[in-house]
Amino acid sequence: MNNMTKLSNTPVFKPLYEQIKSVITERLIAGEWKPGESIPSEMDLAAHYGVSQGTVRKAIDALAKENIVVRRQGKGTFVSTHKEEKSKLRFLRLTAVDGSKELLENELLECNRIKVNAEIEKLTGLKIGTAIIEIKRLLKFSQSSVIIDYIIVQAKSFKGLNATKIKENNGSLYSMYETLYGVPMVRAEEKLSAVIATKEQADLLKLEPGFPLLRIERTAYTYGDKPMEWRLGLCVTDEHHYMNFLE
Repeated sequence: MNNMTKLSNTPVFKPLYEQIKSVITERLIAGEWKPGESIPSEMDLAAHYGVSQGTVRKAIDALAKENIVVRRQGKGTFVSTHKEEKSKLRFLRLTAVDGSKELLENELLECNRIKVNAEIEKLTGLKIGTAIIEIKRLLKFSQSSVIIDYIIVQAKSFKGLNATKIKENNGSLYSMYETLYGVPMVRAEEKLSAVIATKEQADLLKLEPGFPLLRIERTAYTYGDKPMEWRLGLCVTDEHHYMNFLE
């Protein structure tokens, strides 16, 4: 009866598979299944919610399309995680022009707890005065400085986040968010534009001031489409390009 009540409380105009998808997402938000863990089979979920296996399969397909879960043939369905090596750089789209794999290094420049000002409000939509953690770092590809990262997260969601924790996790922020704070990032939105390097940016990237850079604004979301991280990347693209895959 409780399961049916959960479904009936979902807006009636939603198809049944979307209601099932929403309920599964709520269970993920509650931490019932952790990133990397398997979820019950389609048959078990269908029995649990009193719906057809086809309805559950359609809900799981939708979750898989959004990279919230991943299917593994012969093993089942698992909650997506950034801890796996192949998933750590899922949102990083800059690749070498020749397609070669490169060693990625993170150099932490700053990690400060500050409050949102007018400029940050415009970027993130957070209210002025909100406590945030601002991270600034340099990403190097095969020892060559390629990206300056400016990162913002809300302090209330990442209590105790500091430079020491970032260094202990080797700069793998999404894996750290997931492991230490229970905040998996499941999708991101990006805006791309062209800018020129300021003197400060040029010095960090070992360029001449005025050198063209690719500016990437990214908002990363957790379950329930909740924005959790705002990031501004300034990228050198003379030997790298932005690679995306369209469906």
